[in-house]
Amino acid sequence: MSVSLREFRQNSAKYREKRRGRRMNSRVPVRLEWDDQGGKRVSAEAHTRIVNPYGCMVVLQQSLGLEQHVALTNLANHSSNAAIVVWKGTSRPDGWEYGVELVAPEMDFWGLEL
Repeated sequence: MSVSLREFRQNSAKYREKRRGRRMNSRVPVRLEWDDQGGKRVSAEAHTRIVNPYGCMVVLQQSLGLEQHVALTNLANHSSNAAIVVWKGTSRPDGWEYGVELVAPEMDFWGLEL
């Protein structure tokens, strides 16, 4: 089965990454807080690998579920924001990778020019 260049361009445009804002590799210390299944408040410190104005990729030892609501605090400038886990990667030696989206973020949350 052959695919014409025109068909390829049309299909690849459909699946192009849809990211908001510029991403930056940056290791920022953060704290995540969430309620476990029993309603107990849990807190853990972690770090980011990538940040953008709308969220980050964070590395965390604990396992969280998709759509888990968390409070994310940037420990470098003490800014806090509500957030949601939108992606879960694989477990690595230093922890799980998570995509975390900030809810109603302030554009200077990371203290970086993005």
